[in-house]
Amino acid sequence: MSGASRISDSYNADKEEIMPSKTALVDYKKCHPEKCDNGVCAAVLACTHKLLKQEAPYEIPMMNPSVCQGCGDCVRACPLKAIKIVTM
Repeated sequence: MSGASRISDSYNADKEEIMPSKTALVDYKKCHPEKCDNGVCAAVLACTHKLLKQEAPYEIPMMNPSVCQGCGDCVRACPLKAIKIVTM
């Protein structure tokens, strides 16, 4: 491996580590599960990765932003616009 190639690989590895990640965050002031069908959060149902959880109907949904993939399915599904994607 040439010296230039090693430097390039090292640079790319460093670049990947600092790339910002996207995650979904719930605005709990806007979230009102009682306004969703039968108290079941529409965003929870739409989360294809099953990272957004609701313990029971009418309960506020919870998520772990560190495992969220930032796909935005939950954002599009929330009728109250209580979820947004942010860059961390």
